[in-house]
Amino acid sequence: MTGSPHDRLIQGLAADLTPVRPLPAPALRALGWLGAVGAVAIALAVFADLHAMWERITMAPDMWLAVIGSIATAVLASIAAFELSLPDARRDWAWLPVPGLLLWIGASGFGCLRSWVLPDTHVAVMGESRDCLVFIVALSVPLSALMLVMLRRACPLQPGLTAAMGGLAVAAAAATLLNFFHPFDAAATDLAVHAFAVGLVVAANRVLGGRVFAAPIFSRPM
Repeated sequence: MTGSPHDRLIQGLAADLTPVRPLPAPALRALGWLGAVGAVAIALAVFADLHAMWERITMAPDMWLAVIGSIATAVLASIAAFELSLPDARRDWAWLPVPGLLLWIGASGFGCLRSWVLPDTHVAVMGESRDCLVFIVALSVPLSALMLVMLRRACPLQPGLTAAMGGLAVAAAAATLLNFFHPFDAAATDLAVHAFAVGLVVAANRVLGGRVFAAPIFSRPM
């Protein structure tokens, strides 16, 4: 090995380096996660009454607007999560899912008023609302695990915010998929349970995801 000691040191350090494959663009990685959510949706559709679901969602503007809002939140929050996972990401990406979230919340809140106007509206009782909570949380577990696995290689410098955006995407996706088995209209109790479930999933992802990203195994190139 020739050259100055400095050159020899650099050559010695570089000799053992393994080439690292660049990560795909954040939008493509988000598309991969959303593709997995789509696969889950297809599997759930096999067991759902699609005709009844379609009639229920299209019967009033607030129903399909809420679904559009939750889908938009899942898509935009997943893109924000993968963008924020990059070391040079700007925190402004956290604002990306806000329009979808506002539409989701606004349409769902307006749906609560429909039970006052339409006396025959099927309002969820506490037991049915509890089932919604279990569904959202249970489905969020595998979706969160997949999200963390896909985010882990980017070494985010904002782990808490990145994990929270991932949790919002997961919660919105799970709430959207709940429509396959949600045969009643929005009510104050139902909306409160949904909000609690979404908040629980986001908080859990922020806490656990932040710790996972800080672990040494997630800091090594793969």
